[in-house]
Amino acid sequence: MSWLKKIKKQLLFCGFLCLSYNLYFIFLLPDVKIWYLLYLDLLLASCALFYGGAGYVAYWKNQVRKRELLEYGSVIYQEFLDLENIEIAEHDVRVLSGQLKEQFDLNCDLQDYIAKWCHEVKIPLSASLLMNKKIEDSSLRGQMQEQLERINAQLNGALLGCKVQGKLFDIQVKAVSLPGCVKASVRNNQFFLIKNHFLLELSVEDVKVYTDKSWLVYVLDQLISNAIKYAAGRPVLKIWSTSKEREVLLCVEDHGEGIRQEDISRVFEKGFIGGSHHNGKYKSTGMGLYIAAKIIERLGHQISVESEPFKYTRFTVRLGKEG
Repeated sequence: MSWLKKIKKQLLFCGFLCLSYNLYFIFLLPDVKIWYLLYLDLLLASCALFYGGAGYVAYWKNQVRKRELLEYGSVIYQEFLDLENIEIAEHDVRVLSGQLKEQFDLNCDLQDYIAKWCHEVKIPLSASLLMNKKIEDSSLRGQMQEQLERINAQLNGALLGCKVQGKLFDIQVKAVSLPGCVKASVRNNQFFLIKNHFLLELSVEDVKVYTDKSWLVYVLDQLISNAIKYAAGRPVLKIWSTSKEREVLLCVEDHGEGIRQEDISRVFEKGFIGGSHHNGKYKSTGMGLYIAAKIIERLGHQISVESEPFKYTRFTVRLGKEG
C-alpha cells in the first residue's frame, strides 16, 4: 500500500474523531469558551502536519532506496523487511526459482541430446562425403558435395551453438599461431570459396595470440561463411592482421552486399536478420553472428563491424598478443 493511501485513511479517521469532538464541544458544552476548542484544534492540526511530514520524508527516502535497488541484478525483496505480505513474496520467489531450475535442467538435457545427435549424424555424413567421390558424373558429384558440405556446416554450427549456450563452456586459452587459425578456417570453407570463384587475399602476420584455437576458428568460419553467402559482383575476401603493442587486430573484409547503416548496431543481436532480408535469396536465422559475438566475449576478445552497402563489410577482432 502506498504512503498516500495510508495517510489518507489515517487522516479520514482522525478527521472523523476531530469533527465528532468539535460537535460534542459546541452542542453539549455550551458554557466552555470557544477559544479552548480552537486551541485544541490548532494543536491537533500541528501534530497531524508533523506526523504527515515525517511520514512523507520516510516514504520519499524509501522510494529513493527502491529506485537504487531496482538497478541491481539480484533479488531485492529481502531489503524491505516491512514489505506488506512479505511471506507471500518469499513463497512466490521460491516457487519461481524452482520452476526456473527445472526448466534450466530440461534445456541443458536438450542441449546435451542435440550435441550427441550431431556427433552421431557426422559419422554417416563423413561416409557420404567419401562415397560421393565415387560418383562418375562430375556435375552430379559437385552438386551432391555442395549439399553435403552445407549439412556439415550446419551440424558444426548447431554443435558449437549447444556448447556455447550450455552450462559447461570449455575454453583452453593459450598462445596459438594466428596464421594457423586463419588457414584452418579457409580450409573449412575452401569448397564454397572455390565454387564461387572467390579472389582470396591473405596478409596475416606470423604472430601468436592468446585464444582458444577451435573457438576462434569457428568465429572465422562464420565471418567467411557470411562473406560467401552474401557475395555480390566479383567475390573478394581479404584477411589481414595489424600488430600493436599488446594486441593484434585481425580484419576480415568482403565486397558483397554490405550492411545498412541503420542495421550496423544490431548485427550481433540474437535473431536479427537485417532490413533487406538479402532479397529473399537466403533464409537467415540471425544466430550466426550472435553466437560468434558470445564466443568472442567469453574469450575476452572484442569484435566490431563497419560497412558500406555494396562496397565492403569489415569485421575486426581484437586479440591479446603473446609477449
